[in-house]
Amino acid sequence: MQLNGSQIVIECLKEQGVDTIFGYPGGAILNLYDELYRHRDEIHHVLVSHEQGAAHAADGYARATGRVGVCFATSGPGATNLVTGIATAYMDSVPVVAITCNVGLALLGKDSFQEVDIAGITMPITKHNFIVKDADKLADTIRRGFNIARSGRPGPVLIDIPKNITDTMAEFTLQEPEPVEPVVKTITQEDLKRAARMISESERPYIMIGGGAVISGASEELAEFTELVDAPVCDTLMGKGAFDGRNRRYTGMLGMHGTKTSNLGVSECDLLIAIGTRFSDRILGNPKEFAKKAKILQFDIDPVEINKNIVATAQVVGDIRGILRQLNPLLPKMDHSLWMKRIEEIASSREKDDIAEGLNGPYMIKTLYEMTKGDAVITTEVGQHQMWAAQYYKFSRPRQLITSGGCGTMGYGLGASIGASIGLGHKKVFNIAGDGCFRMNMNELATAKREGVPIVEIIMDNHVLGMVRQWQDLFYDENYSATVLDEDVDYVKVAEAFGINAVRVTNRKEYEAALKEAVFATEPILIDAMIDRDDKVWPMVAPGTPISECFGPEALNQK
Repeated sequence: MQLNGSQIVIECLKEQGVDTIFGYPGGAILNLYDELYRHRDEIHHVLVSHEQGAAHAADGYARATGRVGVCFATSGPGATNLVTGIATAYMDSVPVVAITCNVGLALLGKDSFQEVDIAGITMPITKHNFIVKDADKLADTIRRGFNIARSGRPGPVLIDIPKNITDTMAEFTLQEPEPVEPVVKTITQEDLKRAARMISESERPYIMIGGGAVISGASEELAEFTELVDAPVCDTLMGKGAFDGRNRRYTGMLGMHGTKTSNLGVSECDLLIAIGTRFSDRILGNPKEFAKKAKILQFDIDPVEINKNIVATAQVVGDIRGILRQLNPLLPKMDHSLWMKRIEEIASSREKDDIAEGLNGPYMIKTLYEMTKGDAVITTEVGQHQMWAAQYYKFSRPRQLITSGGCGTMGYGLGASIGASIGLGHKKVFNIAGDGCFRMNMNELATAKREGVPIVEIIMDNHVLGMVRQWQDLFYDENYSATVLDEDVDYVKVAEAFGINAVRVTNRKEYEAALKEAVFATEPILIDAMIDRDDKVWPMVAPGTPISECFGPEALNQK
């Protein structure tokens, strides 16, 4: 049948099972929005306040559901406003399809009004991108884009469509979406047998879990694997929830703000089994000193990650779930009770769960965990509050923590919480923010109100850029350059101006009361919590030093 380009786009989205689009209209994309209006009962469009919010919401939707998130933007500034969100999705391997519309073909390359080469701009931060200059190729391009976004190691795809293509007629035939199969052809018996041999010969194995385990849905296989190996388990920020954080084997996060148990344990192990992790600098500290006593066994779907940051002794390349399903039957039930006892000794002597008096980040997260019975979906912005959320909330399932890890995007969490809530059927989502992050994209409160999503925005308000200030305290002689937010902005009044219920709390009793109300609220609510500007995230590893040299607040007394 003959359809115009806009009709083809919408029909292709319906083919792919898209039920929600996050976007913002403009001149170049008007034809597409006109067609979307005719299908408003089939595809829900979420009008955001800023295109960056659309990208973050699509990202949050994708992380929460495991499906592809979709966002729309017009040409020029509309398209460029997506860039930060696309980069965020790229760094954390999130399947997002961004559809932009550009000026017509005849106007491309002529510095036309609101013309930007968005395909060129986003080339380094997309898994693939396209500019469609032929209406006959539009449907196949969209289908290919979705397949690329969700296959293998997922990632964002951008499809740019000149405006005249959106009203050009072309032949269209409905198709079933191409199934995406897990990558298992790269898993060889030779690699599996070598891995099994290394694990069996190890006396002090440590299991390190990254985001790839979450993406592959490998939780059950991981649980079986850890019992067979009889080893302690740590994770990265992106790996949270792939392994139950309440399990006795779990020793916490690894790296710059990881636990002393994980950092010291990995430094003592003789085999580090790295599952779906890219060994980022925040994990390694000093890469030359990282796990020096250990052989490295790396499992990853992306062969580019093997030997990129750390040289692996051996590797298995493929889907994490597929690897573990084939590896587990090759492993005997092992006994590393002496090693497990050593890890318990480190934990008992090094880990202190002392939470300071008064209202502070650790107390707020621990209270949130208790009040939600560990069952909440948490999004975060980036900074101290993000680390406290990772440290003090015990994530027990995958896709429970949604946060910007690789790109570290301040302003991410509010849009992501909206997308996650909508993707999960208007489920309650808690976004943990600092005041510095909140003010970046706080206009998305209007989106939350319009959509009626039951998100809870919790601001840890210390009137400073907390994580940067912490570094200034420790490494920059307390030169607080451009990190003090001392203007008199009332975030409660800001929220109320958007029609959202809000409350300011200054102590534990007020916070607990506000949180109890928020847990049962059916509409968005904001809690502005006053905390001390000099609160720190502990422990910490100084940049470029071995992770075994993690330190706590005693460092402040040694200055």
